[in-house]
Amino acid sequence: MTLSKLQSHAERLSGESLSTLSAGRTDAKSFAAGWMVSTARQFLDDETEAGLAELAEEKQIEQAISDLFSLVKVNPSEGRPATHWALRAPANTSDEVEAVRSTLDPALEFAEAVRSGGRFTHVLHLGIGGSDFGPRLIYDALKDTNPTALKIEFAANVDPLDLDRALSVLDAKTTLVIGVSKSFSSEETMYNLNRARDWVKASVGSDWPEHFALVTASPDKAQKWLGRESDQLFDMPLSVGGRFSLWSTASLACMIAFGRETFQSFLDGAHEMDEHVRTSDLKDNLALKLALVDYWNMTVRGIHSNIVLAYANALRMLPTYLQQLELESNGKSVGPDGKPAPTRTISGLWGGEGTIGQHSYHQWLHQGSADIAAEFIIALHAGAEPDGNRALVSHALAQAEVLSNGLSESEITAEEPGLDPVIVNQKVMPGGKPSILLVCKDFSAQRLGSLIALYEHRTFLAGRLWGINSFDQWGVERGKVQAGKINKALLEGASVADPVTTNFIEYLSE
Repeated sequence: MTLSKLQSHAERLSGESLSTLSAGRTDAKSFAAGWMVSTARQFLDDETEAGLAELAEEKQIEQAISDLFSLVKVNPSEGRPATHWALRAPANTSDEVEAVRSTLDPALEFAEAVRSGGRFTHVLHLGIGGSDFGPRLIYDALKDTNPTALKIEFAANVDPLDLDRALSVLDAKTTLVIGVSKSFSSEETMYNLNRARDWVKASVGSDWPEHFALVTASPDKAQKWLGRESDQLFDMPLSVGGRFSLWSTASLACMIAFGRETFQSFLDGAHEMDEHVRTSDLKDNLALKLALVDYWNMTVRGIHSNIVLAYANALRMLPTYLQQLELESNGKSVGPDGKPAPTRTISGLWGGEGTIGQHSYHQWLHQGSADIAAEFIIALHAGAEPDGNRALVSHALAQAEVLSNGLSESEITAEEPGLDPVIVNQKVMPGGKPSILLVCKDFSAQRLGSLIALYEHRTFLAGRLWGINSFDQWGVERGKVQAGKINKALLEGASVADPVTTNFIEYLSE
């Protein structure tokens, strides 16, 4: 199925009413691992979906799924498989999978020892990127349903204030510091670790290493930093990418906060989704369905951005997490063969918490001039206060409905007879904004795991549809190199090649 053929479908459907199309697609919903997902409100019909299915076949998506779960090197630029899914597989699945999964066992045992030991009351988690977003999301999502949780403070930014704020509420004598860095060289994490070391030393003296647990794929560097041997070093497999690492020892802080049982439930939910993606027919595969919607909206229809609207306070960190997962994975325009990707790839992604956003950017969603798509995530806690739950659901469903159906001049005048025509025109909402609904009635650690795994698989499969490698991130690496050069110039007062940068170096050095 060529892009031009899909574009002809888009042109054919562009004149259709989204509300009419969706009314005929109420069965466009799927269930997997505790989530109901509806793609009814999309500019799609049976003919177009058949074309997208043909695209998936041409892009060998079935083989891509098999390759992922068979430990084929799906990350060709680094010559590695992607093994994040192996961390949530059952024990002793195979020797290769067990080698990855078993890296969790020492961390889980250590977590239980910390929880029962009574020495530490707080954890300070230091990481950046995937070593921060994932654990921060897990903790924020689950802390209120786990009353025995140890408290975690996070610091990621190299801005000194970030760590200052975390330390201001901690006592070094009762704080365990966890540093997470695969290379044990990330500038932000090492800066914060060095400062935290000084802070702990000032309170406990030579016993300071006992207050540190380090997660890394570079144990020699970590051991050298500690200055002595330690049994509080935990392996981070190289084949697990940073933005996919929340299943790994990178989430040691969450293992400590919530305990083995809760973390295992989180892993179990992800494995449940893995099995759905691995074994489902392509027509029923929820991750593929969402990836094809992304291709349709972003590549064929050319939307400007995708908005993730989390109607769940527990998931308020999810849009931030997904920005890294999806945009660092698929924010590329060159394929693994070094040639330009054959089509336009991923659009921008951002979002926030409902109903908070309704009082700010939803105005733009409804009446702005940009082409957008949205996804609404409703995650209800069983037993939560019913009036609030009902209001939350009402707002989410209403926003999705109005984005799709709009509000016409005739509807406004019928509701408000005699209204000034100037005001009528200002109240019109064009509608026609497609959306996805993801709904869970019993949110838990298990449901959180299945949701994140769904997004991971969707990201990988969308990358295959676009012809790019979702597991490298060269654009990120270049910025780090350049920052190092500018840091040196600031320290020495030297100029750099870029005249605008030099101008600011001179100003800040005065």
